Amino acid sequence: MILHRISRLLVAGLLLPVVGWGQQPAGIKSVSGIYPHLAMYNNEGECGTGAVVPWAGRLWAITYGPHLPHGSSDKLYEITPDLKRVVREESIGGTPANRMIHPESNQLFIGPYAIDAAGNVRVIPYSDMPGRHTGNARHLTDPANRIYYGTMEEGFYDVDVHTLKPTWIASDENLKDADTRGVPRAELVGWHGKGMYSGQGVVVYSNNGERGKRAQEEFDAPSGGLSEWDGKSWKLIRRMQFTEVTGPGGIRGNQHPESDPIWTIGWDHRSLVLGVRDHESWHFYRLPKASHSYDGAHGWNTEWPRIRNIGTASEPDYLMTMHGMFWRFPGAFSSVSSAGIRPRSAYLKVVGDFTRWGGGLVFGCDDSAQREFLNKRKAKGDIEGPGQSNSNLWFTSYTLPDELGPTTAEGAIWMAEEVTPDTPSEPFLFAGWAKRMAWIQNESDNNVKVTFEVDTKGAGKWTTLHTINVPAKSGISHLFSGRDQGEWIRARVDVPAKLSIQFSYTAMEDRDNNPDGIFTGLRSISQSAYTGGLLYGLGNDRRALGLAATTVTEGTSRPTGYYELDEHLKLVKKTDDTTESFIRERFAIPKQVVTIDEASVLVVDDKGRRWRLPFGPASYSAATNAGELRICREVATERDLFSCHGTFYELPAENADGYAKIRPVASHPYGIQDYASYRGMLVMTGINPERIKARSSEHIVVANDGKAAVWVGAIDDLWKLGKPTGHGGPWNRTQIRANVPSDPYLIAFYDKRNLHLLHDSEKEVTFTLQADPTGQGMWVDYKHWNVAPGQNVDYVFPEAFQARWIRLVSNTDCQATAILNYE
Repeated sequence: MILHRISRLLVAGLLLPVVGWGQQPAGIKSVSGIYPHLAMYNNEGECGTGAVVPWAGRLWAITYGPHLPHGSSDKLYEITPDLKRVVREESIGGTPANRMIHPESNQLFIGPYAIDAAGNVRVIPYSDMPGRHTGNARHLTDPANRIYYGTMEEGFYDVDVHTLKPTWIASDENLKDADTRGVPRAELVGWHGKGMYSGQGVVVYSNNGERGKRAQEEFDAPSGGLSEWDGKSWKLIRRMQFTEVTGPGGIRGNQHPESDPIWTIGWDHRSLVLGVRDHESWHFYRLPKASHSYDGAHGWNTEWPRIRNIGTASEPDYLMTMHGMFWRFPGAFSSVSSAGIRPRSAYLKVVGDFTRWGGGLVFGCDDSAQREFLNKRKAKGDIEGPGQSNSNLWFTSYTLPDELGPTTAEGAIWMAEEVTPDTPSEPFLFAGWAKRMAWIQNESDNNVKVTFEVDTKGAGKWTTLHTINVPAKSGISHLFSGRDQGEWIRARVDVPAKLSIQFSYTAMEDRDNNPDGIFTGLRSISQSAYTGGLLYGLGNDRRALGLAATTVTEGTSRPTGYYELDEHLKLVKKTDDTTESFIRERFAIPKQVVTIDEASVLVVDDKGRRWRLPFGPASYSAATNAGELRICREVATERDLFSCHGTFYELPAENADGYAKIRPVASHPYGIQDYASYRGMLVMTGINPERIKARSSEHIVVANDGKAAVWVGAIDDLWKLGKPTGHGGPWNRTQIRANVPSDPYLIAFYDKRNLHLLHDSEKEVTFTLQADPTGQGMWVDYKHWNVAPGQNVDYVFPEAFQARWIRLVSNTDCQATAILNYE
């Protein structure tokens, strides 16, 4: 009887054999939780993972192409507990990212597929239900027999779970008028649908984008919308970019749909937004952003924030992903019990879905898009994307969401907005960080009293924390102390004002400057002899990574040959002159994409804006100027990895404000020549020849002839290189003019920071340090120094200080030096 019950649970997907990810099946290779043989390819411009769901004793996954409402080369995958992969012959592709378990019929609906408890697959053809399937919801009136489907272009269907016959509610906007079968369109505001859920008598639908050229260029253009449908008509709830819509019932729907809350997450150019529908109304809260690479009014950069139960039915544990941060999410979250949201760690992967399975977590990712879409910039040169789109699953421990990057984050409640007296802002998350500060800019002619209030327990009861006087036409900063406690903070003013308020939160940095042992084998930047090469993910279903290898000795580089890395992590020398020549020509490292002067690294972006970044060790200057090291490349869909002077940065696309929102990830001492994404892995070249001989690291793959090698891992391994460090500044013996600000210099996400300031004038000079906490030009005077002739200023920034950029202004023409050191 016990064995029979276990068998039934296995079939139903409720109990899975434990496969410890560190105890992988024999003969299967993995690196950093990525199994190369499980990589998923298609023939489209993108290959993202739309959903991953344990069901019928297997893990099921679907991939999607970029805009394919009538099907594509994408597949439905069935993965066994011993990590064998089955490509289901029923696959019809498309752009699906929906999934729902329907308890009454005991079926998993994932994409256009219905899978029963025995793993049998039925298909709803796109001829019957066209569109990019984005969400499912429980039926409002007949949940035992019907479910709802929603598409990204607002096609809505009522589907019989037994016959799979859809009834059209609203026709998909991809269809021509002649193909709509006379069914009207929903005509909702926004574009690029993402989430769908039902409860409390309504279906809630979100979209996170906007059509048109403006949305493709301006990250802060009006965009998106949250709407609900009562079975008869649609109602706009909020004009803003929204993504996930779910509830405590998750994939199965809320157990008590009449009363259980509905959650949604979204964002605007200010900050993240969390909404909850309960007690017959909507309530909204704001949270800070760790990453801005998800921004963009078109909505394309956001694939796909989720709230999922990674615990069990009896002991739920909700994980939220949003804007590059793992968040702990309370399962009882509501408007009257809003305490408990906490940042866990920052990540770099683009995550489409995730689930608990096999003793750990599985993340479905969006790794390598062939098209790169709008993500072009001169720092990358004329290189192309990979020859074929591909992505993979990422198997991790249950605790990984607590183990990656620091949770430093920021966001605003108001951005240059007209604010009325006694109308409080929306609540902004206040708990979860050791060091916090606020930036206030008053653009009005009135002096303004800003009162901060806190909700200490998340029960909606507010008390005064601080009242701050902000003079007209000025800005100030405010450091919160450890005694300032509360779940949420909000602000109100005493007079009408045009105001900006930005919160900047700093995590404790527990990394040091020592790279983890997994990077053993990479060559030091000071090492003149190494094995390198250029990388390219091959197309035409070759499904290998091409390496045009080089050997460098005493500064002289010579070709070593052509190699291919396969799904078994074997690097084999090949004879393919055509491919080798293609890689060496089309993926040559561009020169002079940054400028290195006496002060720091100067970047002039594609909009002509100037930005300065810190130096690493001096050896990087010559290598950078010579075009020896790759500076910029896309390694996760629609965002770049920027490698400059010994620091890796996350660099958002230009339509997400680009360099203005750059984030340092880690600094290191290595001479990394090239890097690329392949089968979900990060692959790097620039290997110490002695380590090739030793073959001492599982992260170093050595060629069959011993003359070439690459490093392999996950992009989120980069956090283990060490905390960001550097030195430099906006001026170094620079002739400056009075009242002309310096170039912006990056200060965000660094740890111990100090400034050295001096001048050569024969009279006293007043210097003003200005800070922009947003990257959007919100310059606030932070500190003034009156510096006498021959005097030096050495200033140590407070630990809680956090801004994106700083700059300096002098009241006198002089030669000045302003150098910062980040330890």
